[in-house]
Amino acid sequence: MPAYSIVRSIEIEADTSRVFEVVADFGTWTVWSPWLIAEPDASVTVSSDGKSVGSVYSWVGELTGQGEVEHKELVPYSRIEDEIRFLKPFKSQARVGFLLEPTATGTMLSWYMEGSMPWFMFWMIPMMKTFISMDYSRGLKMLKDWIETGSIPSKVIQHGVQQTEPLRMAGVSSTCEVETVGPSMEAAFEKARELFRSHGLPMNGPAISVYTKFRMSKGVFEYISGFVIPADADVPASSGLKEWSIGSAESFRVEHIGSYRHLGNAWSVANQVTRYRKLKQQRCGTYEIYRTTPPESPESELKTDIYLPLR
Repeated sequence: MPAYSIVRSIEIEADTSRVFEVVADFGTWTVWSPWLIAEPDASVTVSSDGKSVGSVYSWVGELTGQGEVEHKELVPYSRIEDEIRFLKPFKSQARVGFLLEPTATGTMLSWYMEGSMPWFMFWMIPMMKTFISMDYSRGLKMLKDWIETGSIPSKVIQHGVQQTEPLRMAGVSSTCEVETVGPSMEAAFEKARELFRSHGLPMNGPAISVYTKFRMSKGVFEYISGFVIPADADVPASSGLKEWSIGSAESFRVEHIGSYRHLGNAWSVANQVTRYRKLKQQRCGTYEIYRTTPPESPESELKTDIYLPLR
């Protein structure tokens, strides 16, 4: 059967004993789970002793499905080996776990999954690896914040389907991998500001990023970052700016309050819910509008609206 392997890592500013104690305790998983963000009311059950070999973390939900994770081996303070057993929407199992390595400033934590798929489902492996890799990255970022600061600056609010007004924007187009979207967009926005200033274009509209394409098998985004502009604004063809627009439409809106590094949580919720509700998206692009920005607002109060135009 076709095998797959997934691993994502992050450095946490805490010693290995502290990181191990948190990750080995199933009782903490609901705090930083990348899946419960979409369904916080899912039923979760943890063994009475959630941090010993044989203890089990199980879940049941409409969006998250059903399954369980069991501790198979706990090696302080270097390795955690588990088995995950998915029951719904389909049955499968895999080896999962965590590796801990001390660094000069803390701990390098790696989260991995290893398994195989039936031959007739081999075509799903690239897509599955991309989505699980994104989930693992989101979970590790939340875990890092929680261990280092005791809180996670990320709250997701579902506003549902809303009518949106026509919108026009101009900005800088770029391509990046999922893991580098933050610094890539910072560079794109800086270039967009320079071009707006040099061509005398108004920047009093909100900042916006439009995702025009997602190459799922490679985990690569194509996007435009810039500013909302008036319908009658003149953008010179020689400006180096790319325009994008959309007419009035019904869109599924999700609001994220908190750090930009956790915006993936809101996107995960938006995509999971629209799939579950069988809402059909337009192919014109999805977008996020930054309602508050630093340094005017602290990261815990940053508000970002995410829109998935529907058809």
